[in-house]
Amino acid sequence: MKKKTRSNIVLIGMPGCGKSTIGVLLAKRLSRYFLDTDVLVQVVHEKSLQELIRIHGMDGFCQIEQDYVTCLDLKNAVIATGGSVVYYEFSMQSLKNDGTLVYLKLPLEELTKRLGDLNQRGMVLEPGQTLATLYEKRTPLYERWADVVVDLSGLGHEASANAILNELEGFSDPDTL
Repeated sequence: MKKKTRSNIVLIGMPGCGKSTIGVLLAKRLSRYFLDTDVLVQVVHEKSLQELIRIHGMDGFCQIEQDYVTCLDLKNAVIATGGSVVYYEFSMQSLKNDGTLVYLKLPLEELTKRLGDLNQRGMVLEPGQTLATLYEKRTPLYERWADVVVDLSGLGHEASANAILNELEGFSDPDTL
């Protein structure tokens, strides 16, 4: 029986870790299509993430995000996901079915420096939740789902893309690249 190949590269990680920017660089280098699921949701709804969260609430926004992620039908793409997609088993399994999940790992200290006002980023935050508590909650989930973990600490975007490509070359699924 022929092994099912997983053609997509799916970037997961905290907001501010570089999924969108690095995803574009990877897509260019690998001659692949690039999709940012946050941008897809914003374009279809003609509203920013912040507006969607305000209008639909956190649960409603997360349902919208899940709906779009689970209906993706892409091959040979680089996909940057919203940071909260990792909360939903069905969404993650859908992404994993045809993708290698790459966790872009950054320490909390670097994320804190990169991120400005959390409310302006369209982040899914529970009332009173801080970046530190969000990081604590999501990190085990990213690690659980990741096929590949790439530590981007201290790296710029180009160096991060190189690190990801190096890790993917060593990944056991030869059809990823």
